[in-house]
Amino acid sequence: MAKTVTDQEFVESIVKAIVAHPEDVTTDRKVDEMGVLITLKINPQDMGYVIGRQGQTARAIRTLLKIVGAKNNARVNLKIEEPEGGRQSRSRAAEADTSVVDDLKI
Repeated sequence: MAKTVTDQEFVESIVKAIVAHPEDVTTDRKVDEMGVLITLKINPQDMGYVIGRQGQTARAIRTLLKIVGAKNNARVNLKIEEPEGGRQSRSRAAEADTSVVDDLKI
C-alpha cells in the first residue's frame, strides 16, 4: 500500500527539488473556513527559482496544489512568504541607477 502524501509534504518535496538551499525550505499549514493555506518560507536567494519567469513556476505549483486539494475535497492555497528585504534590494538598485544618471547631467 502506498503512503498518502499530504498537501504540505507535496509542496515541500517540489520546492526542495527546485531550490539551491533545500535545507531552508519550511512550510506552515493552517486550516480555516476558507480552506487550507500553506505558507512557504525559503532562502532569499531561491526566490527566483520558486517564482520563475513571470511567475510561471509559482503558478504551476499552485495549479498542482489545487489538484491535490480537489482530490481530498479541500481548497488549498499557497502563500510564498517574501524574505526580509526581498524587494527592497531591487529598489536600492533602481536608486543607484538614478544617482548615476543624476551625475551625468549635461
